[in-house]
Amino acid sequence: MSTPAFEFDMDLLTELTETSGAPGYEDRIRGLVEAEFEESVDRIRTDAMGNVVGTLEGESDSDYSVAVAAHMDEIGFMVRHVEGKDDGSGFLEVDPLGGWDARVLKAQRVTVHTEDGDLPGVIGSPPPHTLDESEREKTPKVEDVAIDLGLPKDEVEERVSPGDLVTIDQYTERVGDTITGKALDDRICLFAMLEVARRIDDPDVTIHFCATVQEEVGLRGARALGVDIDPDLAIALDVTVANDVPGFDAGEYVTTLGDGAAIKLKDSSVITSPKVHRRMKAVAEEEGIDHQFEILPAGGTDTAGFQHTHGAKPVGAISVPTRYLHTATETAHADDVASVIDLLEAVLVSEDGEYDYTL
Repeated sequence: MSTPAFEFDMDLLTELTETSGAPGYEDRIRGLVEAEFEESVDRIRTDAMGNVVGTLEGESDSDYSVAVAAHMDEIGFMVRHVEGKDDGSGFLEVDPLGGWDARVLKAQRVTVHTEDGDLPGVIGSPPPHTLDESEREKTPKVEDVAIDLGLPKDEVEERVSPGDLVTIDQYTERVGDTITGKALDDRICLFAMLEVARRIDDPDVTIHFCATVQEEVGLRGARALGVDIDPDLAIALDVTVANDVPGFDAGEYVTTLGDGAAIKLKDSSVITSPKVHRRMKAVAEEEGIDHQFEILPAGGTDTAGFQHTHGAKPVGAISVPTRYLHTATETAHADDVASVIDLLEAVLVSEDGEYDYTL
């Protein structure tokens, strides 16, 4: 295993990724972010949606502001119904919060978050030798998910209510040169943003570090913040697809683990501002930061949330290449995370004050 480009605060990264925070219910993550901001920013505020903004004030003669955004929420579920016979076990039926591939859900451990505490559960999967051919070939659907709490139906009905949240139960660890776990989307970028906030002191321009909510269900927190803080420039941090695994041709990779920070050119929600991504490229080359370019056929990020709220904005995005997105084993290369941190810091503290991104 190679030595990462900087010494990871693995305890913080683990806490961020393993803590639950489904869309609209990011309270636990919000508390962690606020605590981290206490020592690194000039002021902290939380809005009515739950977005957290940690602000570093720029020079007194500058009225230019930059928003940096990374989202706090992870994909999850909301309980909609308790199923089962009155004299048998109870099973939870759920609605998805975010984009799930039902094929990866079978046999996963989950946590059900109730008003009275957390309950462990599993998403069951029948033994394959008990299924006929049509059942084996059936395409799974999220609405078919049944969560088993190992409790009688009447006790499940007593302890779980419609609207309770469900998240995947998984731990985070180093695997070779990579980091793997659930909710790297987008906690690994939240981690990167917090690290940059620690590094920067007395910036030339005001920087708003934004930990956003409800990205996974439509970029909702970023759209609200775009109006509220009205930045002159917005930069989003998010994970992106790395299909550099068996079964894909090189043209389908999008990004490759270990090749550095991904400078976004486009996804299905945004075309980043040419002046912004060209500036990112120039800074990466000047500073010797490993980088690659991202053209993502499908998917969106908070970049689009900021681009045209409260008027048109120049926007850019820096991504962490990540394998197995929206599964319980999302995987990123440690050196790529370090490159994202280095590139964001270098762009924000540009020595020549290159912040004019108007056309």
